[in-house]
Amino acid sequence: MATTTRPTPARPIRRPGRHAPHVALAAALFAIYALTSVIRYQRYGSPSYDLIIFTQAVKAYAHLQAPIAPVKGDGFNLLGDHLSPITALLAPAWWIAPTPLALLVAQAALMAWSAGIISATAEQLLGRARGLCIGIAYGLSFGILRAVDWDFHEIAFAVPLIAMTGRQLICRRWTRAACWALPLILVKEDLGATFVAAVGVYIAVASRQRILGAALATAGLAATAAAIWWIIPHYNPDGTYPYWDRIPGAPWWHAPIEAAVRLQTWKTLGWTLGITGALAARSPLALTAVPGLLLRLASANPGINGTTAHYSATAMPVMFLAAADAATRLRRSPSIPLRQYADRATTALPAVAFACMCSLAYGPAALTSPGAWPDRADRTRDEVVTMVQPGAVVEAGNSIGAHLAARADVYWMGTPGNPAPEWIINDREEWPDGPDGDAVMAYPAYFHPGVRYEVVLHRDGITVLRRVADLGH
Repeated sequence: MATTTRPTPARPIRRPGRHAPHVALAAALFAIYALTSVIRYQRYGSPSYDLIIFTQAVKAYAHLQAPIAPVKGDGFNLLGDHLSPITALLAPAWWIAPTPLALLVAQAALMAWSAGIISATAEQLLGRARGLCIGIAYGLSFGILRAVDWDFHEIAFAVPLIAMTGRQLICRRWTRAACWALPLILVKEDLGATFVAAVGVYIAVASRQRILGAALATAGLAATAAAIWWIIPHYNPDGTYPYWDRIPGAPWWHAPIEAAVRLQTWKTLGWTLGITGALAARSPLALTAVPGLLLRLASANPGINGTTAHYSATAMPVMFLAAADAATRLRRSPSIPLRQYADRATTALPAVAFACMCSLAYGPAALTSPGAWPDRADRTRDEVVTMVQPGAVVEAGNSIGAHLAARADVYWMGTPGNPAPEWIINDREEWPDGPDGDAVMAYPAYFHPGVRYEVVLHRDGITVLRRVADLGH
């Protein structure tokens, strides 16, 4: 009797170097992000004092201390502002390079890593060429470049975590998706409710693992509730969550009405969906970004509901993965125009992102401006930085404060309750011409009465005061 043998299942062919294009893309984007950040830092172009905040926090973590950020107030524990303990992971980078540049380069690496994830995932769905197109478009998208341009923020950790979560959702690996989403509760307090819970709902609806989805959604909501009602108020000097004004209050229906009639709302929605050619809107994955987007749009603060800061970065991984998923669905459509649109839109995305970047002149496009490179005033700022001895107490603003944060205790100018600093450094402020103007000395007299200061430098719009002695001594 003849016998039959069952064929041996074919093993998937693993091509050597199959990840090489995506690694190369991530490396190229890392170079762009890092170069942009380093040049802006050398140019004293810090747009916000967040770089000072996180520099002080990471420096404290590196010394195994609580994340005290004097720039927020004397003895201010940063856990009383936002719950972002994940930034402690940057302590080893600080041990290697104790400078704010360590944070900026780490952020560049995290953002570039996320681009490699997006590109590799899109290749699995659409093939290598279109996968790389989506990866390039993502890397040049306004949300990512705005985040890089806005100095370091804790959301640098959120972006690759969200990208990995979206990848697992597309591959229908539900447990892995939950595992990648859960650490987001350590990035920022709102992500538990706006993304982790949304992923839990998505898993519960899209799969049979309803218990896993419900558990993840519950964990996300509980983490946010614990953060804003217990953990942050515990560390906050006022005993409260400091950002209640960003959460829509009663009556709850006022916020959506105000957002709907606000022009900025439609601009932000247009940018967020338009950057993918509206492809993302055709994928259910895009729904996981909706809670976070709605929370932003409900805010009356244009820095939050607009596109000029870093707040759009966390939506970018979802939008581009959703675009890849939608293109895959459309390519199976019986409609020829829809299939053609899916193919042409994905290949055109890099050009769209590049045009947006050039038109708004941010990110690498900003390097073409003459003001992007160091000038004589920056050499004066270098002189000021070297003038301040290590460990000194300083009051300063954004630019010079960021450069001094690694070696001095930097406080924010004009904050009541600051200890009398050894140095007061005013950069680009409207103080009168000449070092002998009344307003120059009026500042320390008002904020630090009883302490005498002298002007040691007044040049190129920069004024430096040094403490001489307490009056009466």
